[in-house]
Amino acid sequence: MNPRTGAAHGKINLDRHAVIALGANLGDPAATVQAAFASLRSLSAASVLTSSLWRSEPVDCPPGSPPFINAIAAVVPHTGETPESLLRHLQALERAAGRRPKIVMNEARPLDLDLIAFRRETRKTPVLTLPHPRAHQRAFVLAPLVELAPELVIPGRQETVVALLGGLPAAVRAGISRL
Repeated sequence: MNPRTGAAHGKINLDRHAVIALGANLGDPAATVQAAFASLRSLSAASVLTSSLWRSEPVDCPPGSPPFINAIAAVVPHTGETPESLLRHLQALERAAGRRPKIVMNEARPLDLDLIAFRRETRKTPVLTLPHPRAHQRAFVLAPLVELAPELVIPGRQETVVALLGGLPAAVRAGISRL
């Protein structure tokens, strides 16, 4: 258990966990991500599993965007929680951290919470696609996920997250480092 965040390091199990990618690149991003870890406790029926913090270069962001601090958290959804209701809770946490409706695609933001997977469920609706459609291509998702569950297979994928990360171009992998 991390004494600062009350979060636990451990293994993700998609029979029970929802996986959330955290990112921030405005204000004090490391403090924002740590605060988000603490806020996620209210959304979990058990200890929140957390990765280390990672620094990544902006991907598909406007020129001049600052680097991101990224992490992964896994929560055990409360009884009756759905992917859509969890997404609404995550969006409320983003707003509480100062996030505003975006004006420019992938602009800098104080907090970004992406629902990567909700147990083994799959969805493709106008509101939500599960698993996250680009998670398997993003080093800033895969590297912290490998830390918690290297043998995890994202629903709909055949390879483990460690294999997916290893399959990314070296230049993409070089753009992320553990703090």
